[in-house]
Amino acid sequence: MFHTETHWRGTASSVLSLFLTGGRSMKNILIVLLFVPVVGIAQTNSRVLEDSIPPDPTGMRNLTSVELAREMVPGWNVGNSLEAIGGETAWGNPLITQRLIDSIKSAGFRAVRIPVAWSRFTDTATYSIDPAWLARVEEVVNYVLSDSMYAIINEHWDNGWIQPRYGHQSYVNNRLATMWRQIALHFRGYDDHLIFAGTNEVMVTGNYGTPTKEYYTVQNSYNQTFVATVRSTGGRNYYRHLAVQGFNTNIDHTVNYFAVPADVVPNRLIVEVHYYDPYNFTINSSSTLYQWGQNAPKSESWANEAYADGQFQKMKIKFIDKGYAVMLGEYGAQARLNLGSAALNAEHAGYRLYYIQYITGSLSRHGLVPFYWDNGYTGDNAMGLFNRSTGAKAYPEIIQAIIRAVDATPSGADMGMLNARSQPAESSLKQNYPNPFNPTTTITFGLSKRTHAALTIHDVLGNEIIKLVDKELDAGTHSVVWNASEYGSGVYFCSLEMQNSLLTKRMLLLR
Repeated sequence: MFHTETHWRGTASSVLSLFLTGGRSMKNILIVLLFVPVVGIAQTNSRVLEDSIPPDPTGMRNLTSVELAREMVPGWNVGNSLEAIGGETAWGNPLITQRLIDSIKSAGFRAVRIPVAWSRFTDTATYSIDPAWLARVEEVVNYVLSDSMYAIINEHWDNGWIQPRYGHQSYVNNRLATMWRQIALHFRGYDDHLIFAGTNEVMVTGNYGTPTKEYYTVQNSYNQTFVATVRSTGGRNYYRHLAVQGFNTNIDHTVNYFAVPADVVPNRLIVEVHYYDPYNFTINSSSTLYQWGQNAPKSESWANEAYADGQFQKMKIKFIDKGYAVMLGEYGAQARLNLGSAALNAEHAGYRLYYIQYITGSLSRHGLVPFYWDNGYTGDNAMGLFNRSTGAKAYPEIIQAIIRAVDATPSGADMGMLNARSQPAESSLKQNYPNPFNPTTTITFGLSKRTHAALTIHDVLGNEIIKLVDKELDAGTHSVVWNASEYGSGVYFCSLEMQNSLLTKRMLLLR
């Protein structure tokens, strides 16, 4: 249906090189890229594709990126399968199948991010992407689109060749433009359910600190090259929604150093960041930290609920409020199945569930599109949610928590209502989740005003078992995890006592 290129040449590439080296204003360069006379062609195995054709709005709805983002919540990552060095199955996952993608759709996800390494060349000197590889990526894209979901393809880590240094800038910009031109031409006929993302976590390898001016200036140029290259191919790509990345997809670096690329169409850019805070809880395989949250006594002293809310609020104010959608391209937390005892493993499972549910809900409340990072593996220190071979849910309670968190806050809702949601009109005590549970469960309650709150667990005889909260709290939504590993099976009652008010919920512990 869409044909693969073996190489490309022509005037548009020459003009792009002018853009990369300067010499004209950004606006003029973009105009030249888009309207240069077409004398170059891309050769395929059955026909030729013109380097640039007139803009074609067919299938490209008149939606801003913010409006489009509302239709993608929640999102899921297919992990590293299509960037595995040595082939799609080289890193232990089976081939991506329609069966797997059908399971993702059935679970309630609405978009799939597909990380890709494109450096599979038939000619390394000209960066000519192997037609067979383009065809395989297209096959996976079609799995997603056939299920009426959104598909996002990017240029992922790909062995780390995208370094943000002055000495690499010309080389990277040229290679990036050459590769993205081939990709853009190959997929030019697809409608707006296919989104291109220029790069991934661009940084100087091993340097996780605050970027220097050199680093973020060069990285910003890569975003501009990507946008200019895709737009220059014309057709539907002229209107396609494009995702561009902040430095290392770090929220603070993005807020402080990201430059929005110049574009010839308004409101079609998506800003991408990632979130794995706190590192020791989420993805540090050497860590034994098993608790998270403001009410967890053994959690990190930072990166709790309020911190996450603050980070996502920064992105809302900086970008969403100004018309640029924000995609949280990766987040999640590893399973800990070897902490030394079944009780500790179970306690971590409760906190992991709570973390993912809270972060997903906060992202949705602030208008960011959450894409859970699923690396395919479901054992110790892994982040997979589905069995890649069968499509079965390996962690159904986490999948349900993601969907529930999104459903609780309609995707893309008017974020002017954020404060109203954060400060409930009435105080409430939600049903614990999961329920029944063993041995951990999450209890969520809302306070309409700052007040003293006492959250207590009683047995069926009315005896107090444990007091989980007993302090002054601000208005808003609060959650706490109860680990009942020391108690026997049976019915328990959770009560929330405030000034002149008492709310109670029934809970069932099954051991």
